Amino acid sequence: MNKKQQAIKNITYTLLPISIYTILPYPSTLGNVITLINIVVIWWLIIAVVFLIFFSSIKLLSDKADRDLLLTVKLYLFWNFFSLVRGCFIAENYWDWKGLVYNSMGLLLPVIAYIVCKPTVIQALYSYYIKYILPLFIIFIPFISNDAYGYYLMPIGYLLLFLPSLTRNWKIIVLTLTVFVVLADLGARSNVIKFTVPIVFSLIYYLRGILSTSIMESARKLLIILPILLFSLAIADVFNIYKMDDYIHSESSTTKQNEFGESVDEDLKADTRTFIYVEVLETANKYNEWWVGRSPARGYESQWFGDEDDTGRGERRSNEVSILNIFTWSGLIGVVLYCIVFYKASYLAVQHSNNIYIKIVGLFVTFRWLYAWIEDFNVLSLNYMFLWLMIGMCFSKSFRAMTNKEFEYWVQGIFDKRLRAK
Repeated sequence: MNKKQQAIKNITYTLLPISIYTILPYPSTLGNVITLINIVVIWWLIIAVVFLIFFSSIKLLSDKADRDLLLTVKLYLFWNFFSLVRGCFIAENYWDWKGLVYNSMGLLLPVIAYIVCKPTVIQALYSYYIKYILPLFIIFIPFISNDAYGYYLMPIGYLLLFLPSLTRNWKIIVLTLTVFVVLADLGARSNVIKFTVPIVFSLIYYLRGILSTSIMESARKLLIILPILLFSLAIADVFNIYKMDDYIHSESSTTKQNEFGESVDEDLKADTRTFIYVEVLETANKYNEWWVGRSPARGYESQWFGDEDDTGRGERRSNEVSILNIFTWSGLIGVVLYCIVFYKASYLAVQHSNNIYIKIVGLFVTFRWLYAWIEDFNVLSLNYMFLWLMIGMCFSKSFRAMTNKEFEYWVQGIFDKRLRAK
């Protein structure tokens, strides 16, 4: 086994700790086992090894041409590292340092884009997940909450983008798991969206004869501009998409279990975002930290969640809206660089790809840029890891050079060792 093959193996091994780390915050009423293994110091050591593997694999698993294309990711990573270092000077107590470490994990995860440029790496990751991680889900089910099912199975959600290329049996398996996740907790709106939207995007494959590149390019630009436009309309108090009661008058609710195992009604139209935007922007204005943010060591001042702050400062270190976390930790500069990464990745995928599948991935990446303004936890998790995996595919010359048949052959190699890329 040469160094490159060993590096790929090491990358696949990181999937198990990341999978477990993903579901640690979501124990069920029977989840004492999950709670017992959630020891912060031990997990920090494990995650440190994971990132050591990631960064040490860059030169082995990518060539200069790929690294040159990833310049925008490099700039974003550099700025995040600057924010991390800045946080070391801002942190004042144990809780600040804990927040700095935890938040920096998500900020450094874009390194994944560097090590998945070659088809063999992603194929190996997916093969390892299907063979070893997916079967373990049966063991974890009793110990995690219903909404955590989708977090653990998130790689399946991304695989839905390639649904037309799957064999009949795997289509059935993947769609069955999708239905299971959706029905397990209809109140987990993010899971419902992340598992159904990829199916919609996969239908582009069947419309490829009538959807020209220019049409897909227009859709790509719209998805990039839309959240900025909606944000501007909300700031101007013209239209707030989160206030669904203003334009949807029918009842829309579901029943779910709370942390005590009790059944409660949940309003699916409830506005759970506007107040977060207000608090984040008010904090930035109060401390004049618009451009560089407060660093990953600090959060925003919150009247709603501030009583949970152990420092007594009334801060919330992170929230459900990805773009607001980036803004809080790394300022407008971080947000602009984040936008440029998504713009460049999707542009290359839509305009410079020989196969429809990477074009689909590119459009889905722009959707995830839009969704970052609604809900997306930018933490170390399977969800965020595989998002950057998809971004890496968009930048990859190898993936974009494939024909439709070659890409389908690559997908089938995930499940059949005989078809594995060399």
